[in-house]
Amino acid sequence: MFEAMDEGRVSRTDLIPISRNAAARPPSKLGLKVGQSIPVDTAIRVLVVKSANDVATAVAEFLGNGSEAHFAQMMTAKARTLGMSRTTFKNASGLPDSNQVTTATDMARLSIALRRQFPHYYGYFGQKEVTVAGRTIKGHNKAMDMIPGADGLKTGYTRASGFNLATSVKHRGKSVVGVVMGENTSAIRNARMAALMSAYVKKAK
Repeated sequence: MFEAMDEGRVSRTDLIPISRNAAARPPSKLGLKVGQSIPVDTAIRVLVVKSANDVATAVAEFLGNGSEAHFAQMMTAKARTLGMSRTTFKNASGLPDSNQVTTATDMARLSIALRRQFPHYYGYFGQKEVTVAGRTIKGHNKAMDMIPGADGLKTGYTRASGFNLATSVKHRGKSVVGVVMGENTSAIRNARMAALMSAYVKKAK
């Protein structure tokens, strides 16, 4: 999406339509109905804060010529250009698929690429809430409050993968990215990230 915006193919105010396929995705979701639409800017915010599967599929279809499967191929190809050699995407949301895999290292590479290539959009990842149609949705990235200097990125959870988190921390002008995957609870995940950052952020060169 950020590439499309920078290239002028998409604007923040463009409307993304909600298809039957998108509306049918299981939670976590925003609950949009078939035929509704969501602005690009709001969609990005909802994905960061709520990890809404219906919005993820709608965005995939919007950018992938109507096909989430095609968009997943685009995602995988992009992953290869970023050095994410052990990642294969099969959908846009992270919902379980036996052929969809990644690693903590690859997610760290993605996080670093987002910071370096799109600093003008990076602020999205520091949001803690989003308002849609008058409803305020609060995020669950507690690491943002627990870790000094934390400025964003993303949580994730499925029954298959457990509780996951990518966090970026700024310290003395340097940025450090950490990734924790497969924890049993969000509290364990957050504590593990806090411990990692406490141990490593001072070593940033």
